[in-house]
Amino acid sequence: MKVQRTPLILLAIALLLGVSVYLYEVQGKPQREAVQAQTEQLFAFKEGEVRSLNLTTLTQTLSFAKTPAARLSSPPKLNQTASKPDQATPQPSTTPLVWAMTAPEQTVANDASIAYLLNLMATGKRQQTLAVPTSRKAEFGLDQPVAIVEVKLANQQTHRLLLGKPNFNRSALYAQADASAQPNVDLSVVLVSTDFENAVNRPLADWKVKEAAPKQPVKQSSEPKPESTKP
Repeated sequence: MKVQRTPLILLAIALLLGVSVYLYEVQGKPQREAVQAQTEQLFAFKEGEVRSLNLTTLTQTLSFAKTPAARLSSPPKLNQTASKPDQATPQPSTTPLVWAMTAPEQTVANDASIAYLLNLMATGKRQQTLAVPTSRKAEFGLDQPVAIVEVKLANQQTHRLLLGKPNFNRSALYAQADASAQPNVDLSVVLVSTDFENAVNRPLADWKVKEAAPKQPVKQSSEPKPESTKP
């Protein structure tokens, strides 16, 4: 009895297709998810890599920089004498870096406000990406952005985020991340979370550490003490 070869060939093809589908769906899924997550990521840096931050809104311009904590906690001493030649060379400071406001005031910054904004930039997603002609920039509020955020990393790389108008149902904001400097290139407009609006629209006081209220001096009684009577 001769075995028909056609069913065997079809069976082999079906098995190969099944294995291929399995490898694509199971084995390749983590790689595809990683690529998709990287594509949706707004920026590729981490929050801890940022060393300086500039924020420009319609009402104010703020600048911040990571500064050694010791420099903020103790004022510099005046009239210091030059170090003697036989003194040991001081070692580099290992004090932790903290955020300091450098403009419009020089003071300790509110770490929570800065961390909230930087975390949004480092972990934020592109909800949607649109290719828009440059002539339509005003439609998305990007001709006069409500906020411009610029950061510089420890490796000296810089990143820039422009925030424009909200979309039609106010579920997201139009924005540009690291926009191209070439004038004739279409705009890459992205939709980002409306949390950015809350992160940048803060009064100046919210960007500074609140100073503790001065202690009220204890009032001493002005009544004269009675003199002790001698026996």
